[in-house]
Amino acid sequence: MSRSGYTLPVFACAAAVAALHWLHDRQPLTLASVDLIEPSQIAEIPIEQVAGLSENTALAIARSDPGDNLDLTRNTPIWAMVEWREEGEEAVIIQGGEGIGRQMNADDKPAIYAYARRLLQENLQRMLAPGEKITVTIILPEGRSLAVRTSNSAFGVVEGLSLLGTTGISQPLSTPDQLAAFRAELQNKASRFESLVFCIGENGLDLARKLGINPEQLVKTANWLGPMLVEADVLGVKEILLFGYHGKLMKLAGGIFHTHHHLADGRREILAAHCAIAGLKSPDIQTVFHSPTAEAALAHLRSLDASTGSDWVNQVYSAIAETIDARSQEYIQSHSESGTEVTVCGSMLFDRDRKIIVKSKTARLLMGKLC
Repeated sequence: MSRSGYTLPVFACAAAVAALHWLHDRQPLTLASVDLIEPSQIAEIPIEQVAGLSENTALAIARSDPGDNLDLTRNTPIWAMVEWREEGEEAVIIQGGEGIGRQMNADDKPAIYAYARRLLQENLQRMLAPGEKITVTIILPEGRSLAVRTSNSAFGVVEGLSLLGTTGISQPLSTPDQLAAFRAELQNKASRFESLVFCIGENGLDLARKLGINPEQLVKTANWLGPMLVEADVLGVKEILLFGYHGKLMKLAGGIFHTHHHLADGRREILAAHCAIAGLKSPDIQTVFHSPTAEAALAHLRSLDASTGSDWVNQVYSAIAETIDARSQEYIQSHSESGTEVTVCGSMLFDRDRKIIVKSKTARLLMGKLC
């Protein structure tokens, strides 16, 4: 049985709790209690070190433990510096220090997302007396070097890691028991809704919420899209919106329904084939095919559109989205034993700046119902 752990925001919060405790009591905590909020339970997080930096400032260090998840932040130290302040209306101000990434598409704001902010705000405000105000700075000393090994830059996060997540529990994403956990969530939501949204990762979940989709209709799939589509059909789900980063989701257009890059990666072939069918000239097809990433290929198509007034992005990606829909229907049909009408699929793809590139015809209809 795989061991679950906690997500990065939990350790950041634990360090902040320990630092604030020191400011109040001048005593170091060895364990910090954190209310995870999602789910509703208390986690006891070991604190490695606590130090007072001045009368008004303290620093505490926790260390990431994601359980058996394949997570490169394992054992990385997370620092939280908490400082008393006199001015301002907010009781708790949260800042990103060294190693916390910046969001290029959001005015360089620190990459500290909604769940992390809520976790810090709620846990720390409970510890403050009326009128007390603090500034919290989260620091990941190894964040900048670790970020080079992630896909964060593909989502516009640079110079560090993001405090991203929608829950405090970190589950192993590539193990069969994680698939069982995803299926359990799907079964729960399928019993309440006929239309669901499948998101591969946290970026999709976060963006879907911002678009106004009911969070209760969002289902995380990680790379298990094939099994989850079949399960949804068995459970009688009528409609599924496939919502994801184009570099992942386009794999479905090539019939690849387990999207982990270690298993299969036909992105450049899929893009180049759709470019050829759309009538793109051979030198440009070559450029697309030899692009190092899907994002670079998209950038080339966008530059062609900008310089020639063409519509290649829309033509190529509309075709890919329609192919994703068709291949998904075929996949479900091939695994369906009922012989009755199968789940309808629509697809919606976004880019590194989390901007929507395309919605298939079915996706447009589904969005009308979901928002």
